Amino acid sequence: MSLQPDQDTDRSKLKKDWSSVRDIREDSPTFGTRILEDKEHVWNHNAWDNVEWDEEQERCAREKVLKQSNKPMPLEEQQKYHQDASKYWNTFYLHNENKFFKDRQWLKIEFPELHNTTESDAGPKRIFEIGCGAGNTMFPLLSVNQNPELFIYACDFALNAVEVVKNNPAYNPQNSSAFVWDLTSTSIPENIKPGSLDIVVLIFVMSAIHPECWDQAVENVYKMLKPGGLVLFRDYGRYDMVQLRFKEGRMLSDNFYVRGDGTRVYFFTSDEIQTIWGTKFTLEQNAVDRRLIVNRHRRLQMYRIWLQGKFRKIEEPNPL
Repeated sequence: MSLQPDQDTDRSKLKKDWSSVRDIREDSPTFGTRILEDKEHVWNHNAWDNVEWDEEQERCAREKVLKQSNKPMPLEEQQKYHQDASKYWNTFYLHNENKFFKDRQWLKIEFPELHNTTESDAGPKRIFEIGCGAGNTMFPLLSVNQNPELFIYACDFALNAVEVVKNNPAYNPQNSSAFVWDLTSTSIPENIKPGSLDIVVLIFVMSAIHPECWDQAVENVYKMLKPGGLVLFRDYGRYDMVQLRFKEGRMLSDNFYVRGDGTRVYFFTSDEIQTIWGTKFTLEQNAVDRRLIVNRHRRLQMYRIWLQGKFRKIEEPNPL
């Protein structure tokens, strides 16, 4: 499944060397290193961690979404975006090729489990980047890899995205494999054995899937992972700036939209993440990353909300 390759994130996201996510189940008010304690100081920096909204901001956000829902896209028009989802992603990569490759430097901060697999003594490891786009996770990992037994699979259901990956000079079939596959398919890829993966990476992927297909996606991930295998997840949160900017006529269903280029996007809550993943996985992290991005030159304040999670496959009990 394709992702909008950080198009809605890195454009206003600063590089940092600390984690600003907060697990919703923990009392950790001091997470992050740049906390806005006095609103008079908002223009002092380009970004602030954990900026909670007041009641007025919450009310305005709800009203904007309600206004969107009052004038959704007509059902007859919606069908083409559901039926031809891969076509729109193919067109996206045809026009943009690898322009949206992003070296996700935050991966090592938020998901150190990935970089641990690149250590020389890590042993046999299998990673699957689903919705690989331009290879935004695979190539940064391979560039630092010291593990001769690391193998990375990468898939996208847009053929043009896979071609972008394969045409990258860093692509090496000896330690990686890129191919077309749809996460919502009723079967897992032929080249991946059930219970063989150590880590599955889902970064801005589930949001592109129709809500009716989430269960199938989770089932596929569960089937491919080893017992105790890990899902690394990051996606859009409810009332993120991107959601609130949608005009009337772009909503497909509750919190599910179509962009101007025809690609779809959903905005999650932490409770939904618990519901979607909690039946088959232990949620080791269910976190929210709320950041205030400041454009000091234009005097703009932009509120970003991302959700992040680490889900461990529940080990099946031994038969008696």
